[in-house]
Amino acid sequence: MRAVFWREGALLCFFAAGAVAQAEWKIASSKPETSPNEKVAHWTTVVEEKGSGARATLHSAVFETGAATLQVIDQPKAPRCDLAEAMAGSDALAGVNGGYFDPEDAPVGLLVSRGRILSPLRKAKLLSGVLSARGNQIEIVRASHFKMNSKVQAAVQCGPLLVENANAVAGLNALRRARRTFAAVDGKGHVALGVSSAVSLAQLARILSLTDPLGEMKAVRALNLDGGSSSAFWFAGEEKNFSLPGAKTVRDFVAIVPRSDR
Repeated sequence: MRAVFWREGALLCFFAAGAVAQAEWKIASSKPETSPNEKVAHWTTVVEEKGSGARATLHSAVFETGAATLQVIDQPKAPRCDLAEAMAGSDALAGVNGGYFDPEDAPVGLLVSRGRILSPLRKAKLLSGVLSARGNQIEIVRASHFKMNSKVQAAVQCGPLLVENANAVAGLNALRRARRTFAAVDGKGHVALGVSSAVSLAQLARILSLTDPLGEMKAVRALNLDGGSSSAFWFAGEEKNFSLPGAKTVRDFVAIVPRSDR
């Protein structure tokens, strides 16, 4: 989302934590669909907030690191294609939009594609986490703990962190609702990329900390990616592709691709 990374910093409102603590979400329905090679599952999950009756829909692509990995697809020059076009032109099984970028479309924060650093790690309160893939390991870590080396093939620095140690992060903004893009890991070799309908950061954190909002996967860590009008989701379905397009084109995407050593 252009030039919003600094504005989103204002979303980390400590006073909103009390409101978040009172919100309880439950899963109303959850339905899976597998990719043709059964390496990735597309889960459509509807959640409901007790009391208010508010509802939200999540679309997530869940996979095991033994079968697939992540790849950052960068679009340094215009014209830029949308997510569906980018995925169709690759061997991707699923994908979402990536990290923040500035008004000149330059990436904001660390961006690594095919082992090449396109943008360096940046110190900023909002850019609190890094999603990375190295070897058969995919992880989400705090930016201050991230160590770059030659094994890192893909990485996106973004934020804020939504879930840590399987619990919703406290102090996230509970007021501003927008479409969201996220990544999550369970620490046991399962990874999810997904989007949600319009919710606040605090609501999404609470939703992702539920036992199984991502199918049978329990998120231990989750990271907010670029959201709002940038939010997009694509999945290579067994019968036809599923696509939620963004409202505008973006600089980069995070794709799920088959592991080349399998």
